[in-house]
Amino acid sequence: MPRPFLRQPVRALRRCAARPRVLFGGVYGAVLASSMVAALTEQGETAPADRLNSAQWLLVTAFASALAHGYAHLMALRGDRTHHGVRAGVRLLLSEWPLVVATVPTLGVLLGAAWGWWPTADVECVVFAVNVVLLFAWGLSAARAAGRTWGSAVRIGTVDALLGLVVVVANAVIK
Repeated sequence: MPRPFLRQPVRALRRCAARPRVLFGGVYGAVLASSMVAALTEQGETAPADRLNSAQWLLVTAFASALAHGYAHLMALRGDRTHHGVRAGVRLLLSEWPLVVATVPTLGVLLGAAWGWWPTADVECVVFAVNVVLLFAWGLSAARAAGRTWGSAVRIGTVDALLGLVVVVANAVIK
């Protein structure tokens, strides 16, 4: 049973995770990370230096994608004919942090392989498994935040994970 002093931080974390921008960034980041690893390892190189290079490219791509999304939102807001100011623009750009944070587990797997903590050969499978679990968790948390029962939320999370897997495979095939 959770201790009473832990309930408030857990509730705050749930509320944060249920925000649309956090959900969007989390899902997009997990799919982006899997797609990047699939694209970067397509040639079959599995040396530690290649994994370090993949980690660097993943980080650059995550920040570039977050910046692009923030910029697109900023441009879209200009269409409402109000002046939002520099601070609002910077806040909007910084609000894309969930996309970058969602790539951290993949970054950790790649860096661990690069630093010799585990074999580098089958890192793609581990990355895909980690990100499918993350997609399941995002779907589950969104469903629970929407008031779904646990059974319904688990089904929704499973479908979300499978849909994410389809998107990642499609991205890998296209690239």
